[in-house]
Amino acid sequence: MSLSNISRPALRSPRFYTKRTPIYTSSTSCPSRRTYANQAPGNPVMEIFNRKTKHLQKDRAARNVEESRKTDYIKDEVAMRLCERLLDIKRTFPQVLDLGANSCNIARALTMPDPDPDAPNGSSPPLSTRIGQLTCIDTSEALLYRDADEPFNDQISLKRQIVPDLESLPFPENSFDAVLSSLSIHWINDLPSLLAQVNSILKPDCPFIAAMFGGDTLFELRTSLQLADLERRGGVSPHVSPLADVRDVGGLLNKAGFKMLTVDVEDIVVEYPDTFALMGDLQAMGENNAILHRELGPMSRDVLLANEAIYRELHKEEGARGVPATFRLIYMIGWKEGEGQAKPLERGSGQLNLKDLLGGGSIGN
Repeated sequence: MSLSNISRPALRSPRFYTKRTPIYTSSTSCPSRRTYANQAPGNPVMEIFNRKTKHLQKDRAARNVEESRKTDYIKDEVAMRLCERLLDIKRTFPQVLDLGANSCNIARALTMPDPDPDAPNGSSPPLSTRIGQLTCIDTSEALLYRDADEPFNDQISLKRQIVPDLESLPFPENSFDAVLSSLSIHWINDLPSLLAQVNSILKPDCPFIAAMFGGDTLFELRTSLQLADLERRGGVSPHVSPLADVRDVGGLLNKAGFKMLTVDVEDIVVEYPDTFALMGDLQAMGENNAILHRELGPMSRDVLLANEAIYRELHKEEGARGVPATFRLIYMIGWKEGEGQAKPLERGSGQLNLKDLLGGGSIGN
């Protein structure tokens, strides 16, 4: 696991760094995770998240434009890292969908100059030059149009579209040459159904590239709030939403019909002055709790104060000014099956014997 520093503007996070971990879809991870069952497209039988609540949270956050823009540091960073994956795909994309566009963070990232650090002459054109039209969809009009007057809108062919629900995509089959999604699908109730719809609206041999929060995201806050609840109230109420585990993602993509899968993980660790700043930023991001049967109303002052003390005791690093918060990002790439697409060889079709490659002898020789 490597650790690299990232230069960020001085917002609320004086320290902002990542831990990169390559992950195979068969790897193990933490036991606390969401599990999934396949279901036909349509309204899910069982809901985890209150979609109306999440819509209102995003709307409320976007209407405070200045604060919302200040707390976009995670979404902007992840959108840039997701778009970097397009550098490895040497083709143009006439029609691209941004699924759950938030404030069009992907569109902004696509217009950044010199995206390829390995360009022969040291400079490269923005990735937007390879995009015909980018269709950005979201449920929150306030968030989707928040930055409609920003300069990046003139540097890419951009279409914004409000949809009533991200879990039902209003597009015909074979509509898009790529589907991108950054930090939205972790709020989807029926993720298997959504992935199947994404596969359907993609043209053959076209990619789905997405990033979502998962696994151990905000494990520091989750554990400290549980202990604070037990200490002050004698019970536990869910304050942090459940998230998908990385080992689920490959199986879900495979069941949805995607081929040539790639799944990897990065941990972004942000240092905050205190837990109150962390929770304030989550609310300004529109990423606060939206569990369907969550406890209504604000947390009590006693629980918040106990959480601050417990968080510092358990997670504050020696010599650090503030407290760390871990955001675990799961990146995924899946390709819709298409004619002429590369496929793995059939079992038993190899021309070389592994025993010969390893020396040809028995164990102990």
